[in-house]
Amino acid sequence: MEFAIAKVSTKGQIVIPNSLRTNIRTGDEFLIVKDDGRMIFKNIKDVAQGLKDDLIFAERVEKAWQDYDNGKFETKSKDDFLKELRAC
Repeated sequence: MEFAIAKVSTKGQIVIPNSLRTNIRTGDEFLIVKDDGRMIFKNIKDVAQGLKDDLIFAERVEKAWQDYDNGKFETKSKDDFLKELRAC
């Protein structure tokens, strides 16, 4: 197991120490799981495509619920809703 220490910047950015950056390229995306004070970073290219799609969907659903809770929603007919849904 390898380890290193990193700092969080004022912008919330974390620099992965050079010694741990093998096989990491600019633009790589990471799944970050936070649990009981631990954070696990998993390169998304190592995660099954289905899981990536599920995570994107979960983010969209969470945002939709937040918009709903904040009164930012619109009423549509069933046909308009289904038409928009099929376009995604």
